[in-house]
Amino acid sequence: MFIQTETTPNPDVMKFLPGREVLGAGSRELASAGEAAASPLATALFELGDVERVFLGPDFLTVTRAEGVDWAHLKAPILAAIMDHYTAGKPMLTDGPAAADEIVYEGETAQIVAEIKDLLDTRVRPAVAQDGGDIVFNRFEAETGTVYLHMRGACAGCPSSAATLKSGVENMLRHYVPEVMRVEQTL
Repeated sequence: MFIQTETTPNPDVMKFLPGREVLGAGSRELASAGEAAASPLATALFELGDVERVFLGPDFLTVTRAEGVDWAHLKAPILAAIMDHYTAGKPMLTDGPAAADEIVYEGETAQIVAEIKDLLDTRVRPAVAQDGGDIVFNRFEAETGTVYLHMRGACAGCPSSAATLKSGVENMLRHYVPEVMRVEQTL
């Protein structure tokens, strides 16, 4: 098994491509050892001690290192944990998909939200995934025209994520969906 690695715009996050399906569809962020219990691989990565976050994507995963830890010391144990996981044939998740509390929109607002989600899914998410992250729709406030998005994976905490949201995503959404006035990041 050959696992490729890629740097991301966030220097504390590295992208790992095992050449096999990770989640297949969707993504999942595991931000603590407690949350990692949902994934045998994430549990093994958190047990290394210098991992702060694990993000599982369709065909990649990203790992956020602890502050002050050098990738030269952490990369090999991560690669070993990934290889051991796939060799053992363990499932990626043991608890099913994460539950989502989705807001139900009606009428014209529902149509606007559908347009926003479509643009995110077709134009934004693929580009963000190349950098080892994901961007997820949180909510739309029709009264203010504000779209709230959640950055995950390598994009969470990345120095360039604010610029990505404002100059990239916000401008595109405002262009295609006139009801959108601004984009804000949720934590």
